[in-house]
Amino acid sequence: MKKASFVFAGLFFLLLSVNVKAQTTGADYFAGKWNVLIKGTSNGDAKMFVVLTKSDTALTGVIQDSTGAEMSKIDKIEVSGDKATVYFNAQGYDVNLEMNKKDDDHFTGSMMGMFDADGERVKQN
Repeated sequence: MKKASFVFAGLFFLLLSVNVKAQTTGADYFAGKWNVLIKGTSNGDAKMFVVLTKSDTALTGVIQDSTGAEMSKIDKIEVSGDKATVYFNAQGYDVNLEMNKKDDDHFTGSMMGMFDADGERVKQN
């Protein structure tokens, strides 16, 4: 019985050491400025910035055009683990952008479930 306890303790510490690497998910991961490319729209590929600000546990933000001018305020942001969905109004239409974590500085996703989206975190100097 004592030997089994050591085996289970060893397995526990092995699993613990494998999962020690901290991974940022949720609001902490998505907070910041993102350079986003929406592919295949009727007007060609579209570029924009999604700027998300964390306040307590919630995110707020704005959508900017490729020059940095504000296009729209974000109405709602839903975050669940490695996925965030941003809801905003563009050219009179209610739009959503799904952002799925790819790695520490990139996401993949879609706009309205129709157009592929890629995003890259904008590094602040």
